[in-house]
Amino acid sequence: MRSVAVVLGTRPEAIKCAPVIRMLREDPRFSPVVLSTGQHRQMLDETLAAFDIRPDVDLGVMAPQQTLSQVTHRALRGLSDYLARERVEAVMVHGDTATTLAGALAAFHNHVPVVHIEAGLRSGNLHSPFPEEANRRLVAQISELHLAPTPGNSANLIREGVRESRIVVTGNTVVDALRWASAQPSKNLVSGLADLDDDPRRIIVASAHRRESWRMLPQIGQALRDIAERPDVRVVVPLHRNPAVREGLLPFIDGVPGITVVDPLPYLEFCRLMWRSDIILSDSSGAEEEGPALGKPTLVLRDITERPEAVASGTARLVGRTRDQIVHHVTGLLDDPTQHELMASAANPYGDGNATERVVGALAHYFGDGQAVLPFVPGREAAPEAMAA
Repeated sequence: MRSVAVVLGTRPEAIKCAPVIRMLREDPRFSPVVLSTGQHRQMLDETLAAFDIRPDVDLGVMAPQQTLSQVTHRALRGLSDYLARERVEAVMVHGDTATTLAGALAAFHNHVPVVHIEAGLRSGNLHSPFPEEANRRLVAQISELHLAPTPGNSANLIREGVRESRIVVTGNTVVDALRWASAQPSKNLVSGLADLDDDPRRIIVASAHRRESWRMLPQIGQALRDIAERPDVRVVVPLHRNPAVREGLLPFIDGVPGITVVDPLPYLEFCRLMWRSDIILSDSSGAEEEGPALGKPTLVLRDITERPEAVASGTARLVGRTRDQIVHHVTGLLDDPTQHELMASAANPYGDGNATERVVGALAHYFGDGQAVLPFVPGREAAPEAMAA
């Protein structure tokens, strides 16, 4: 069996890598090892537990108020030590976090091939999102196998000089995770949301946490207050645990009628919340993929994005971070049923639920243990209602 290390450390990585880990464990060709940096401590642990995954190694790099350099250094040191003493034939990293960069560098330094899941995303601006855009570009330079979610991501890599033979278009495993979540038994939502299913109001799920959003959090908070003045609307804010986010948003939304603030939800409960929602308003990269996959109009609190496919298809829209623009776009969707329906019914460009099979198949083919994988072709995914809880 091929020993493959899957490196993760954040909640989004856990969500998108979980289907891959589960399939690798069931495949007799592979012996996966889950290496956690613990970059997101509580949120990571809760998400892995939802998928019944326990890391084989946990570096526990999380520390209060640490800088990007410090978390990257600690993760790189721990991962390098592990790879120097253990036999690993490939290291799989996901996306664009500090954990991703550290995992790729540690593998490269130890002469282990790097397999990059969710490769090829590009915003075109090295400083937005920061530091994710730089991380993903750096990882691309040392990866042996690039698993690109969409044809556009593949084209980005080819323009940068990556050999086409080293790229496989897989779709995004977030769709696979959502489908798995939809099959799980329903559970009651947390306190504060228990009445959600009986609430007749339109539900808007709102979140913001990116570093480039921090200085605009007061504008975002004021916009949410304005929107929540409508009697037909309830805004639900799962608030990120980062102190900078809480200090920037809470003064504007805490205790406001029409706004429900909750701690970050466990994955299955967050999926239920998204299914119940009418609009998703977020700067989260996951929301840009999950909203379209669920057929939910998604308003992206950013000016540029490395995920342009949903914008092009019409299921997501860039709305910036200013108070007036946010209110304008949300109000437009609330007051115009045709506009809402057009966004809700637009094609999902991110997956058909078979990305995990393509990821594992591409890895097997890389090692000469299987046939080449047919690439994902957008437009062949199931309708969103097939994924509803």
